[in-house]
Amino acid sequence: MEEYIPQADRCLDSYHLVEWAQTAIDEVRTEAGQQSKQIKNTKFALGKAPENLTAKQAAQLEFIAKTDKMLYKAYILKESLRTLIHLPLEELEASLKDWLWKASHSQIQPIYELQKKIRRHYEAIINTARYHLSNARIEAANNKIKLTVRLAYGFRNINNILDMIMLRCSDITVLLPYQGLISTRIS
Repeated sequence: MEEYIPQADRCLDSYHLVEWAQTAIDEVRTEAGQQSKQIKNTKFALGKAPENLTAKQAAQLEFIAKTDKMLYKAYILKESLRTLIHLPLEELEASLKDWLWKASHSQIQPIYELQKKIRRHYEAIINTARYHLSNARIEAANNKIKLTVRLAYGFRNINNILDMIMLRCSDITVLLPYQGLISTRIS
């Protein structure tokens, strides 16, 4: 990038930021799960936003809050990071600096490592908010391509796979022969 488009600003999608935080909290949960069997099965409760928790997951989170202060602190930091990345640019900068300070003083190694990673990508995170960018569409197209390649297992000709990808990723509607017959019979 620096060689061919030096004026470009790097951006970091919020999805990846939350993914990093989830990886960090999974490390904390794995360590805590070695001492408690009940904590071992809380991955989904710790990964969901509080407003999307089922009753069972909310109970699991309540259990964690009472029994494992470090894991609950990591969860709170993950959730505050998830919500602050949607703030307007002016609020984001101050909130992110505050979050980085809390994470660096959390005494939770995976969270400490996460804040170091976020500091390295700080400007890209701010640029994402500045330009209101998201790579959600690119990620969706990439996922569709991967699924198509998996479905094409056994194709002997690479051109057939490429044609299938082009069809699935375009907005062309191809009616199969039997679909034309059905619509003719109904009308």
